Amino acid sequence: MNIDPTQPWGIALDYAGRATVTEAGHTLQIRVHDAGLGDTLEPDPVSGYPAVYVTAQLTETGEFGAQLRGTGQTVLNPPPEGPVLPDQSAIPTAVATALTDFASRVTAYASLCTTWLPTEPSPAGA
Repeated sequence: MNIDPTQPWGIALDYAGRATVTEAGHTLQIRVHDAGLGDTLEPDPVSGYPAVYVTAQLTETGEFGAQLRGTGQTVLNPPPEGPVLPDQSAIPTAVATALTDFASRVTAYASLCTTWLPTEPSPAGA
């Protein structure tokens, strides 16, 4: 993945921490967010700062509306001395995980499809 060294997270994010990246022929949705407003995701009890989540997801649609997804996530926990700082390696890690997840789902889906292939009927009188 190409990292832009002029961007704190390595890619340009919009105001909500979102970006779209094209990687290995796929379009991925990236999101960087913290748990500041979540009820189940709470700030770190030691530092008081929330963890930062970097997620990547790709979706490909095939014939007859079949859809496969791959997801990846990196969690950056705050250090004891302050909040999480931007990490240019976090997004490529989440993207690599999403691509790996997608590839494993493609393999599993292909395996599932082969078990559902109709069998050839036996010839009459055989």
